[in-house]
Amino acid sequence: MEKLNELLDSLFTWGVEIGKSIIIAALIYIIGRYLVKLINKLFLKVMNKRNLDPAIKSFLGSMVNILLTILLLIAVISALGIETTSFAALIASAGVAIGMALSGNLNNFAGGVMILLFRPYKIGDFIETTGQSGTVKEIQIFHTILTTGDNKTVFVPNGSISSGVLVNYSHQDMRRIEWTVGIEYGEDYERAKTEIAKILEADSRVLKTPAYTIALGQLADSSVNITVRAWVKSSDFGDVTVDFNKVLYATFNEKGISFPYPQIVVHQAKD
Repeated sequence: MEKLNELLDSLFTWGVEIGKSIIIAALIYIIGRYLVKLINKLFLKVMNKRNLDPAIKSFLGSMVNILLTILLLIAVISALGIETTSFAALIASAGVAIGMALSGNLNNFAGGVMILLFRPYKIGDFIETTGQSGTVKEIQIFHTILTTGDNKTVFVPNGSISSGVLVNYSHQDMRRIEWTVGIEYGEDYERAKTEIAKILEADSRVLKTPAYTIALGQLADSSVNITVRAWVKSSDFGDVTVDFNKVLYATFNEKGISFPYPQIVVHQAKD
């Protein structure tokens, strides 16, 4: 009976100690999360005062948040009574395996650093990479976040961006639009060219320098294809493209210039 009482006392004492450790760890976690948020806000204010590039602010903010979270987890583990030295030794012993498992993320981190150093794009640019296109919203440690034209959020690994092909549609101030306008065989090419020129001249968004060009591009199977090239500001590219098509369709219909359609000529052999 005496041994049973000693065992119960030991279990009670152990339970109290464990309970204290859990409560302390919980308090450290709650207070720590508050401090992490506070430090992140202060760090963001400091970066804003220094007028840093939004991409750099996003990258550094993400990195600081991860480092603070790791420190908080170590403090919680220590409060639970787990030796941090043995914990560190465990991480070190598993370093090779973790490094192999995280090799992709390390590559993405290195890619993020390269992006910030060479600045191939910035927040707000419209880019195309790895089969995805959209407006850059954030450049984080491991990923670049894009918003597509239909408002989808795409996370693209920085490693694949830095080592792959990247098209930045916002990098240049001007872009060239190219249309292929088909007319029927037998239509007056010069008349069609004049009407196309009038449409371009009437649109103030079409730049005068470099000058637009209109040329007979191809004698295709069922149409005479006119190649039209014009320069616009990058921000006007999409609107000018669709507006030209709309005005061209209405103008050709009004002027009686026929659009082509696929045709097949069939010759009947005589008996």
